[in-house]
Amino acid sequence: MVWLKRFIACGIALMIGMAGWLWLTMLSPWFYERPSHLPVIEKRTHSVFVYGTLRYSPVRWIVMGSSGDPQAARLEGFTKEGLDLAPDADSHVEGLRLEVTADQLLRLDRYERLGVRYERVKQTLSDGSTAWVYVRLPTLSQLLNSSPVQPVALVP
Repeated sequence: MVWLKRFIACGIALMIGMAGWLWLTMLSPWFYERPSHLPVIEKRTHSVFVYGTLRYSPVRWIVMGSSGDPQAARLEGFTKEGLDLAPDADSHVEGLRLEVTADQLLRLDRYERLGVRYERVKQTLSDGSTAWVYVRLPTLSQLLNSSPVQPVALVP
C-alpha cells in the first residue's frame, strides 16, 4: 500500500512539474522579451500555417487559448527537417492553416520565440491563400559555416 501512495505522489508531482514548465515556457512573462525591432501586429484576423507541435489541438489550446479553426493545408517548395523547414522545389509540407486574432498571433510569436528562435514570413499555400509561416533563424554556427569568409588565425 505504501508503494501505491508513493506512485500517486510521484505522478502528481510530475503533472505539477509539467504544468509549471509549460506555463514558464509558453505563458509566463519571463524567459522571452519580444525584440523591439519587430513590427506591431495588425488588429485583424491572421492566417498561420503550422507544421510541428501546433498541429496538435491540446498544444494550440495551451498556447493560444483556442483551436484556431484548423483546416488541412499544404506548403509547396519546402521539406520538413526536424522542427524546421528547408527549401526544396520538389517537396511539400503537410500542415494546418489556422485563423487567429492579433492577440493569439502574439501568443504564437511568444511560443515560437519570434526574433530569437524563429522568424515569421508570408508564404503562399497550395490553395493560393497566404499565411504566416514560422521558419527557424540560423544559428551562429550555421552562419559561420555558410559564410564565404572563413575566420583567420592571428599569428603573434
